[in-house]
Amino acid sequence: MLDALNSLQSGVLLLLGVAAFGLEVWALLDCLRRPAGAFTAAGKRTKTFWTVIVAIAAAVGFVSIFSVLGLFGAIAVVGAAVYLVDVRPAVRQYGGGPRRGGRGNSGPYGPW
Repeated sequence: MLDALNSLQSGVLLLLGVAAFGLEVWALLDCLRRPAGAFTAAGKRTKTFWTVIVAIAAAVGFVSIFSVLGLFGAIAVVGAAVYLVDVRPAVRQYGGGPRRGGRGNSGPYGPW
């Protein structure tokens, strides 16, 4: 019974670690494809700053896949999450990255 519980816990932690690493890689790839001028135009720190932050987060995330709940794993997730929820929406409007349907982030009645 305890072996099954330990296996389940290990599996859940591994899934959390892989999900966190995926989040960090997504943040890094998104940061790399944005133009450098978009960061300063949006009033955020430079592209180099954010690239270093999310690259370190991805590296730490890779190393801590099996210990995602540790201090460094949590800090890495926070670094990538700050980029994704604060910086990414601000720089998206300045271009870079793929556009869906050729309209960018425009709705049927204009930008949104």
